[in-house]
Amino acid sequence: MTTSVRGDQLARLLGRWHALPGRRRSPDYAALAGAVRGLLSDGRLALGVRLPAERELAEALAISRTTVSAAYRALRETGHLASRRGAGSWTTLPNGHRVASSGLWTPEDDLDMIDLGCAASAAPVEIVPAARAAADDLPRYLGSAGYHPTGLPELRAAVADGYTARGVPTSPEQILITSGTQQALDLVLRLSVPVGAPVLVETPTYPNALAALAARRARISTHGLDIEDGWDGEMLLGALRQIKPRMTYVIPEFHNPTGHLMPTELRERLVATAHSTGADLIVDESFVDLPLDDPAMPPPVAVFDRHSRVTSIGGMSKAYWGGLRIGWVRASAPLVQRLAAIRVGVDMASPVLEQLVAVHLLRNADEIVAARRAQLRFRRATLVAALREQLPEWRFVVPGGGVTLWAELDGPISSALSRAAEDVGVRLAPGPRFGLDGTLERFLRLPFTLPADDLAEAVRRIASVRHDLDHAARPAWRTPVVIT
Repeated sequence: MTTSVRGDQLARLLGRWHALPGRRRSPDYAALAGAVRGLLSDGRLALGVRLPAERELAEALAISRTTVSAAYRALRETGHLASRRGAGSWTTLPNGHRVASSGLWTPEDDLDMIDLGCAASAAPVEIVPAARAAADDLPRYLGSAGYHPTGLPELRAAVADGYTARGVPTSPEQILITSGTQQALDLVLRLSVPVGAPVLVETPTYPNALAALAARRARISTHGLDIEDGWDGEMLLGALRQIKPRMTYVIPEFHNPTGHLMPTELRERLVATAHSTGADLIVDESFVDLPLDDPAMPPPVAVFDRHSRVTSIGGMSKAYWGGLRIGWVRASAPLVQRLAAIRVGVDMASPVLEQLVAVHLLRNADEIVAARRAQLRFRRATLVAALREQLPEWRFVVPGGGVTLWAELDGPISSALSRAAEDVGVRLAPGPRFGLDGTLERFLRLPFTLPADDLAEAVRRIASVRHDLDHAARPAWRTPVVIT
């Protein structure tokens, strides 16, 4: 069934669609069409969505129907809109384009593209010997059906030992192995968040978490993070008391995308306030293994949990490799069993061979993670130096860990800059992808997971198109080239 978007909803997504630098000399219809293409390019407007009727959108935007008609016609000409008389118009991609792994649409032939839309590293060299060792272990499991909904016992034990070493005594029965951290989040939401339930999230936050919450049709409220100081404890706890959400989702370790680290005192108060308001906490620990400056980390949020309010999720995508789809949930043993029962209706179990690879990698965790940290330190330094040289007017705090830097730009140009950067071979994830309703146009997430030379070249290209946004004689929206 085709989904649809109402006029008022699309108007909120479009935001200040006619107010970016240089647009005043563009016809309104061209600016509107470009803004819709921008929503498609950064993933805030999905493919196959029926757009509102021309009259409805015109009323929502307080513009003439003629302008909307011309914009829709322009979108049909570039292949971003398909229309059928009596059926309406819905979003599409131009021929020769696809949806990339980052969720953005892109030309099929993009070998020269520097992808800063994905905050993940290439595999460590240890992945091949670990896979060979796992293959040698596989015969032990071939006599069974191969379905382990809660995960292989030896992997559950290894993950539990990791939590115990961090100060949270954990048994294997408290661990559920999943196909990545995203599935861990999805399963917890399926179990704990009824349709229409109120939830509280940070803003900005991880885009796929917002997508998972939207799929549950949750009522999302947000708590804003400051670019310099991160969480405002009083405002966060006040929001918990006022909203009384069914669930609160936080990323306390090197927050994605800002890189902030939640202080110990706020972690303790957060758990206590969640208990007093009846809210459960989902704590995303995807980046917990990646402190880059001070190795001393605050205790896990679960240390302060006395009432089974905290469900921790994590995985191997950031410190190890995203292609190894191994994640986990740490919760009470009864909750793990309920999650496993739901999981059987989704994908039965994680692949046995991948779990065995994970076991071998975790046995060498100290060596692998230390090398990853050293690699990220060097790449972070390269990115910071390039930004300070090429774009000194941008403001940011150097993160103490994780893999992303959150930059405040010199204007509300994030989406426009991302579209322009794609023309010079750099894919970006603009600020609005990390928030609701088209906000965060002054911000851009820049991961430092690519090789240093690629990062320096990407910043050079971004700086060149940033200059062009202000100095182009005639502003023009990017029309993707159809690859044939």
